[in-house]
Amino acid sequence: MELKSVATGSFQEVLIEDGFFVLKIQNDTPHVQRITREIDSSFIQFHFCLKGHSKFIFNDGRYALEVKEENSLLLYNTQIDLPLNLELAPKGWLVSVVMTIRKFHSLFSKEADYIPFLSEDNKDKKYYSQEGFSPAISVLLSQMMNYNLHPSIKALYIKGKVYELIALYFNKGAETDMEQCPFLVDEDNVRRIRQAKEIIISRMAEPPTLNALSEEIGLSLKKLKEGFKQIYGEPVFTFLFDYKMEYARRMLESGQHNVNEVGLKVGYSTASHFISAFKKKYGTTPKKYMSAP
Repeated sequence: MELKSVATGSFQEVLIEDGFFVLKIQNDTPHVQRITREIDSSFIQFHFCLKGHSKFIFNDGRYALEVKEENSLLLYNTQIDLPLNLELAPKGWLVSVVMTIRKFHSLFSKEADYIPFLSEDNKDKKYYSQEGFSPAISVLLSQMMNYNLHPSIKALYIKGKVYELIALYFNKGAETDMEQCPFLVDEDNVRRIRQAKEIIISRMAEPPTLNALSEEIGLSLKKLKEGFKQIYGEPVFTFLFDYKMEYARRMLESGQHNVNEVGLKVGYSTASHFISAFKKKYGTTPKKYMSAP
């Protein structure tokens, strides 16, 4: 596993085997992050936008594809190179799986006729496909982005997960979802956890307790806590704190609100508490942040 810096962005690149790698891109900055990487026409690309949104730019900026949160983009063109030229929104998470077409064919050598772009009519044509992905894939992608393992087995872990990801991606029309997490056994649980996210965001100034939240969405406290971390990568109130600070930062940048107003909006009854929280997140006070060039 290797962290690479490219122009104004950085990403983790994990080599699965020759001609087969994974990119894990996480933009923790308040700015749009640009990622570029050469990818030639011998490769097929699967991009999964887990959080935020992404823009894929082609032909020197003359054409772009927007990929929203919880959507995937498949790119395949044997005629021209499709280098990665990506703009990832703040707080955006993206997982990309890139492999040679030869390698990809080998995964489906017996089932190739059932995969649209591997048919005789399409095998030499370009193929772009954008679609939403299942909650099971959301959980799997979160597992790929967040894990705490001994360094010696990280590459093995990712290798197993990426094969699982490709299998789930092509598991079209299956009657049941594969269970990726014991706490998220069906789509209804995932729907409830997403509902929990919307509730705490909409009431960020006075959010419910975890117990009250679990009762409101009809999910046990254990499933709420474990499931929320699986999908969003962090505990409920850590997620909410980050959201509130980002919301506050944007309000300050607008220049239309003072520190007291912003603090009250995101749930701090005193300016001192808000200033302390803001400094914890960004390393500077709101006043200094507003006066920065």
